[in-house]
Amino acid sequence: MKIAITTDSGSGISQQEAKRLGITVIPMPFMIDNETYFEGINITESEFYQALNAHLPIHTSQPAVYTLEEVWKKLLKEYDYIVHIPISSGLSGTCQSALLVASEVDEERIQVVDNRKVALTQRRSVLEACELVKRGKNAMEIKNILEEHSADNMIYIGLDTLAFLKAGGRITPAVATVGSLLKIKPVLTIVEGGRLDTYSKARSKKGIKREIINALKKDALEKFDDPEGRECYFGVAYAGNRDEAEAFASEIAEAFPSRMDVPIAVEPLSEIVVCHTGPGILGAAIMHKLPEL
Repeated sequence: MKIAITTDSGSGISQQEAKRLGITVIPMPFMIDNETYFEGINITESEFYQALNAHLPIHTSQPAVYTLEEVWKKLLKEYDYIVHIPISSGLSGTCQSALLVASEVDEERIQVVDNRKVALTQRRSVLEACELVKRGKNAMEIKNILEEHSADNMIYIGLDTLAFLKAGGRITPAVATVGSLLKIKPVLTIVEGGRLDTYSKARSKKGIKREIINALKKDALEKFDDPEGRECYFGVAYAGNRDEAEAFASEIAEAFPSRMDVPIAVEPLSEIVVCHTGPGILGAAIMHKLPEL
């Protein structure tokens, strides 16, 4: 059987990397000043951040139904099955739309995975799916494995500003105003893959990093019973501040000395996510290795 792996740009996987991996990344659209853009297609990274810094009106959207249908029908001419790994159903309606399209195109040959991942963890799931294909798992088995381990991760995001969450209606204007006056930098987490929640607060980037590292240590010990993180993946995400992210990755590595020889992935956060969080963030994830791998 030939199995194609598809995902969306919420994974942070670029079109160039997708070609190298042999997968398909469906770009999620966003609008800047009423113009529609697709990450890595018709807007550069520098143009995107210029628009953010200029505070132009930015809105996100789902891939058009006909885009999914067109991509999948084309792939099914070459592949026997498709495994699609979209951004978490708790954060976007994209997964539900994909399930609908799959039911109309060929629900047996297209397996849509709802394992509630985003960004670094969604990216990891895509890489795991590719490895499971190599190990001879069929499409349904891959879907089941990924969904069975949907709770095997935690994500933490330290924000540089509350303005973008305020603009998206994810916090009240009053909370945003108080946060700005007190110079509070919230550290958010994604609860059960479904919603953003406040994990803690800090007053500086140094404080953000300290809070996130402490959270990763706690998860390794309490959630995964793996205090040294030997069976965990770690990753750092950034939004226009790669140097800062690489330094942060080094600090995380120092916190887990038994893994000093294992590089920590440092990846840009998808622009579709940055539309809601704003630039200059630091994010980190911990994800337990699949038993099957």
